[in-house]
Amino acid sequence: MWHGSVKTYCMRHSRRAFRNYHVGTVRTETMVAYEHTPVSVSDKRVVVVGGTSGIGQAIALGFASEGADVLATSRRESAVDETADAIEDLGANAVRETCDVTDPASLERVRERAVEEFGGVDVVVASQGAISRETVRDIDDDAWDHVTDIALGGVRRVTQELAPAVADGGSIINISSLAARLSMANLPAYSAAKGGVEAFTRASAKELAPEIRVNAIAPGFVITPQNADTYAEGTEKRERIDERTPLGRVAEREEIVGAAVFLASDAASFVTGEVVTVDGGFADSAF
Repeated sequence: MWHGSVKTYCMRHSRRAFRNYHVGTVRTETMVAYEHTPVSVSDKRVVVVGGTSGIGQAIALGFASEGADVLATSRRESAVDETADAIEDLGANAVRETCDVTDPASLERVRERAVEEFGGVDVVVASQGAISRETVRDIDDDAWDHVTDIALGGVRRVTQELAPAVADGGSIINISSLAARLSMANLPAYSAAKGGVEAFTRASAKELAPEIRVNAIAPGFVITPQNADTYAEGTEKRERIDERTPLGRVAEREEIVGAAVFLASDAASFVTGEVVTVDGGFADSAF
């Protein structure tokens, strides 16, 4: 049994214990005023470019479920409508607009619709993607240009066309990949493009500050409807990934949403120029 004072005991064990002891009692010591901004995107006005499939769609629906209004784009009108219906089913407002990230005029229309319908933009997510699986020796100009124009050039155009509508204190989030920092076979154009996305994120963060924060998310191996067969349990690739990953599995696409919500929220008001890796520890682990 402890025979000293309660305060001495609590100081030795934890400040939390001292606070808990005094719950419901009169505190005689001076209280310290404390306040922090919660992680919330409620009432945010969000544009998710490439937001009708894969990780982008999960982010669009995640924002909607947290109380944000969302414009999720795709080149296909049917995909836009399907995702907009899902956003509205979650109780959020949706704007329907197709978009081609290789066309600045298309992105300009997205900006105009967001301003017209939402009154402005608080958050932009650039989640469009393209991939080519040729080797360094075999990839040709057409394949290289296609991937880099969408995955990297698209991020530049999204930033240039949508940043003018982003409110002060707003956020741009670019979706990168582990391929930006790890060597992966048969992905030279994709890897180069994602490396460029991270460099462009840092450059944008510097130039758009202090009005707009710019960050990136680098997901690890994530199951989406498009790659479910590739990462299915029992496949050789899945077994190798699980073996190296400290959490012992691949991610569901919804597990990327939390990082996006944090970066878009006012709780991240002092975070810019960062690349947040969400990979279950894969990149920093070794076989």
